[in-house]
Amino acid sequence: MLKLLKPNWSAPAHVHAFSTTRLGGRSLGAYQGLNLGLHVADNPSVVLNNRALLAEQLSLPPSLCWLKQTHSTILHKLENNSGSGHEADAVWTSSSNKPCIVMTADCLPVLVTDKQGSFVCAIHAGWRGLCDGIIEKSLSTICDALKIDSTELLVWLGPCIGKSAFQVGDDVRSQFITQNKDAESAFIAVNGRWLAYLQLLARLRLAPFNVAQISASEHCTFNEPDLFYSYRRDGQTGRMASLIWLD
Repeated sequence: MLKLLKPNWSAPAHVHAFSTTRLGGRSLGAYQGLNLGLHVADNPSVVLNNRALLAEQLSLPPSLCWLKQTHSTILHKLENNSGSGHEADAVWTSSSNKPCIVMTADCLPVLVTDKQGSFVCAIHAGWRGLCDGIIEKSLSTICDALKIDSTELLVWLGPCIGKSAFQVGDDVRSQFITQNKDAESAFIAVNGRWLAYLQLLARLRLAPFNVAQISASEHCTFNEPDLFYSYRRDGQTGRMASLIWLD
């Protein structure tokens, strides 16, 4: 049995969402557990088996859409004929039984729906994507396409590297502050570098949308090695997935 985390939010009952942990699965060594990333030098057949285990536990179709993530701001719309391999870092759909999935190993997974559950969206938000505006682009595109007011949106910020562990340099901090002075509050000086608070940076980007609800995981991927993969901690490691779909 795989250990999965559920968002602590008030999404409608026909909206299903989870984040995986590394517990369960059949990967070995540095990838021990439920590694879902095919791009990290794990045994491909084992990764595919892990993906099949996830689909089986959640009663999902085996042919899920796995993105080619490149820290871009590309949003992919999941259609009935969408396969895997699309280069994008966010994905959305208003179709049922089409899970939207992003993979992370310290970056912030952001899951989005609305009060009516008329669509679902998954966003891979590392610091580059956050800084470049992947959240703003994704929400604006979806709201415009479906004629939804952003005040109807529900957002969950999933497990990511926490504010006590994510060290960055002056260059990263300055890029955020140049765009939004309020971003200063998301950085704390330590030993000549800065501790960055990814979830707060995401909340600042969400602020102009006045969404109905923002909830967040309290887990830190870096500081919980038994539960999560962490690229910053281990370098060679696996990937978790955060996924959301409509009945």
